[in-house]
Amino acid sequence: MGQTTTQSIELWGGLECTVNRVLDDYFSQMERNGHATRSDDLERFASLGIRAIRYPVLWERTAPDGIASADWSWPDERLPGLQKLGVTPIVGLVHHGSGPRHTSLIDPNFAEQLAEFAGAVAQRYPWVEYYTPVNEPLTTARFSGLYGVWYPHGRDERSFIQALLNQCRAVVLSMRAIRAVNPNAKLVQTDDLGKSYSTPELAELADFYNERRWLSWDLLCGKVGPDHALWTYLTSTGIDASEFLWFRDNNCPPDVIGINYYITSERWLDHRVDRYPPEHVGTYRDQHHADIHTARVLATPTPGIGPLLQEAWERYQLPIAITEAHIDANREDQLRWLLEIWEAAQEVQRNGADIRAVTVWALLGSYDWNCLVTACKGYYEPGPFDVRSPRPRPTAVASLMRELSAGRPLSHPVLQGQGWWRRPGRFVCPPVATSTAVASLTIERQHGRKQVAQPILITGATGTLGRAFARICEARNLAYRLVGRQDMDIADPASVERALERYQPWAIINAGGYVRVDEAEQDSERCFRENTLGPSVLAIACIRHNVQLMTFSSDLVFDGRQQAPYVESDNVSPLNIYGRSKVEAERRVLDTHPEALVIRTSAFFGPWDSHNFLTQALKTLAAGSPFIAANDVTVSPTYVPDLVHASLDLLVDKEKGVWHLTNAQPITWADLALKACAMANVDPGRLEARPGSSLDYVAARPLYSALGTEKAILLPTLDDALGRYLRLQEQAEEEDTSGAAAQVGNV
Repeated sequence: MGQTTTQSIELWGGLECTVNRVLDDYFSQMERNGHATRSDDLERFASLGIRAIRYPVLWERTAPDGIASADWSWPDERLPGLQKLGVTPIVGLVHHGSGPRHTSLIDPNFAEQLAEFAGAVAQRYPWVEYYTPVNEPLTTARFSGLYGVWYPHGRDERSFIQALLNQCRAVVLSMRAIRAVNPNAKLVQTDDLGKSYSTPELAELADFYNERRWLSWDLLCGKVGPDHALWTYLTSTGIDASEFLWFRDNNCPPDVIGINYYITSERWLDHRVDRYPPEHVGTYRDQHHADIHTARVLATPTPGIGPLLQEAWERYQLPIAITEAHIDANREDQLRWLLEIWEAAQEVQRNGADIRAVTVWALLGSYDWNCLVTACKGYYEPGPFDVRSPRPRPTAVASLMRELSAGRPLSHPVLQGQGWWRRPGRFVCPPVATSTAVASLTIERQHGRKQVAQPILITGATGTLGRAFARICEARNLAYRLVGRQDMDIADPASVERALERYQPWAIINAGGYVRVDEAEQDSERCFRENTLGPSVLAIACIRHNVQLMTFSSDLVFDGRQQAPYVESDNVSPLNIYGRSKVEAERRVLDTHPEALVIRTSAFFGPWDSHNFLTQALKTLAAGSPFIAANDVTVSPTYVPDLVHASLDLLVDKEKGVWHLTNAQPITWADLALKACAMANVDPGRLEARPGSSLDYVAARPLYSALGTEKAILLPTLDDALGRYLRLQEQAEEEDTSGAAAQVGNV
């Protein structure tokens, strides 16, 4: 904290702590991410090397019924704890909130009431130096006063501007109350900063948005008066001019401008609404138009945050910190996003701007921001820590933070690739060519990293899983090589050595193997060669070459006597040759290579092969033919795309040991077919549910092999997966139909 532009940029952290109100319901992020009751998170945060943390002492949580009955026990423990760990707290008092139930953002007494709370906080913690009394006042005012999303659900310009004024006034009065206790207290004022671009027809609206984005900082800096570009707009709301001019006499410029920047911050406005999905089309200020984030539509990506930082510096000449840097994406893109922002901040600092820090946001991830926190749908975005495990689990983002904070060379191979916001497949509509005013910025990669990305070596070129990994690595811009036995015989050490020398991978995914459970009973030698010897050879080679290894096991390592979902630490006891080959493979791999990752999974279904149980069942039953399924064999179905995505995230995180990955619902084969039929509107009348013992299996199978987990539920629910699977099946059928019709037309 408190550096000059000649010093290195600091790494800060932020905790998603929103307590927003929708009607009479409060949505608390800290209750959902567990930090409300987990004090040992502080050590986790400090371990990242952060110098400061945006940390909540929220009005709604601490003093919902007034200062006299405030409960200080939570901040009494946490704030001194951070101080002892050498992490400076930047204390937030309202975070996308509207205060306790007795007030709101348009309450005339909102500012004075928050200031009273702010003074009480300062009196209790007089050593605290940095404050953000209200996070993102402009953004919160839009959601609460203009869009009607959050309480008090206003949908008009007056409510929007009144909410903004009340929050900014609350900042001024709060800092006045805080500085009465601690004259050295400093204001870190955050808001979302983006930019709007448009077709010429919407240039006036884009200009309006580009002026409006500065309003919270302009007010605090005393810049709003009759000479302000938006003065006519502001006073047209019917709010007395004196409420705006008050800030000129009571200005409270931030000590640090806090810029929050997301992939959705930069917007494209287009009058040609037919080009866009309907959810991106609306009307504002009598302009019917599309409003969509630029990454999904512009043929040439915008330069990103760098020019926005420069604009803020030129406008205010005040120190700047990026106070939220986060993206909801696959793990490698989270890494690439953070690095791009870090390098942009360094570049702008080198050009003379006073850039203080980059804040990695949502240290514990966040919930349901894809619906603007208006419901508890369970949508979770991990951050440096993933809270879906019994204890928060560090991800690859945590490792990158530690390297950045220590100034160490960046080590993860996936940093070589470009993020999805710069890749060709990012568009949701025909891409729009733009002028040089929206020219792309080439991000120069520093730190001596190689220019050619190391690949992931994927075995199983002819199998469902291997092909799925190749497909999804392609989509995620993860360099890979998919190999078959002719390229690398995993049971032949010499063949493996040659492949490692040729491809130079950073990781191997063993997605191949012997999968014919019944035939294994008479072909045990080949089964053990492919399923046991092969992974063992790979493990030895990976140790020798310092390569990560991920391999796959099965639910058939269990005997089914438990009659409850098996977790990772349960004892294995296979009933057949195939299961024994997998048990022995697990033992050998982890004995040889303790850092290896072993994924147990079960009962595949997916959109890219026609031979899985569900695809066959639906096709057969839809044709009116009989289909037989066991009604006493319980499994945990696994949607292949979900499995691959979660496995890749774990691989990027450098996880190890045995993990169970399924869509987490124990169900019999027959009931699975019935569920899919009901969702697909297929008549299940010809489904024949029979005991497994009547199905002529050669190999013994457990009657119950459902997989649970003690590590983390990383895959969506079975119903969610089935819905997506069926939609893809429907789309494929429509494409086949339209293709056939086109051929008939050509004839």
